[in-house]
Amino acid sequence: MSQASASDGDGVPIRRLTPKAVRRGVEILCERDAGLAGIVERQGVPPVRLRKAGFATLAQIIVEQQVTLASGRAIWARLEGGLDTVTPETVFARTVDDLRSMGLSIQKATYIHGIAAAALDGELNFRRVHRADDEGAREQLIRMKGVGRWTADIYLLTAMGRPDVWPRGDLALDTALMWLKRLRKKPRPERIDKLTGPWSPWRSVAARILWLGYVHEVKGG
Repeated sequence: MSQASASDGDGVPIRRLTPKAVRRGVEILCERDAGLAGIVERQGVPPVRLRKAGFATLAQIIVEQQVTLASGRAIWARLEGGLDTVTPETVFARTVDDLRSMGLSIQKATYIHGIAAAALDGELNFRRVHRADDEGAREQLIRMKGVGRWTADIYLLTAMGRPDVWPRGDLALDTALMWLKRLRKKPRPERIDKLTGPWSPWRSVAARILWLGYVHEVKGG
C-alpha cells in the first residue's frame, strides 16, 4: 500500500469515494497517465455507484465470482425471489440444498450459508470491517471461507468506496490494462503492482476508468 492517502483539495483524507472525490481523482490521474486521460476524454468521468455495505452485497459478490455479469444478476434475482430479502437470518434459516434450489452452486451456497452463520454469531462483524483500514478490512473478510482477495477487494471498492484499491485477478481490468499499456500477454501480479503503483492513492478511480474503457472500447470496440 502507498504511504500517501487520497485527500481532497484542502488535504483532508478521503475514506469513501463521492462524486466530488472521484472528479478529483480523475483530474490527478489524467495528469499522471495519458492513457487514462484518453479514456476519460472519450468516455467521461466514471460514475460512482456504490452498493449498500453489508452482508447482502458480500453475498452478491460471491454469487458473481467467475460468471458473467448477466449470469450473476440472474442468479441473484432468483435468490432474492426465493428469500424475499437477503439477510444473515433469512439465509441461515434455509439449508444449503434450499439455496441450491434458488440457483446457487453447492460451493457458493455453502460459502454464503457459512458467512451468514459467521455474521450472526459475531465472527464477522461488518461494523468492525468498515472501521478498519484497507488491509485490516481485507484481512477480516478473507478469513471467511469463500472470500478471496478479489472478492474482498471488490467489496472494499464497490461497497466501502475506498479510494486506493486495485482488485487483483479481475479479468476485465487485466484485459483493459494489457490494452492500455500495449502488453502482449497478461502481466504477473508483481508487474501489475508496478504498473498501477503510480496511480496510488487513487487506484479505485483508475479501476473505474479502465472498466469504462473495457466496456466501451475493448469489449465493445
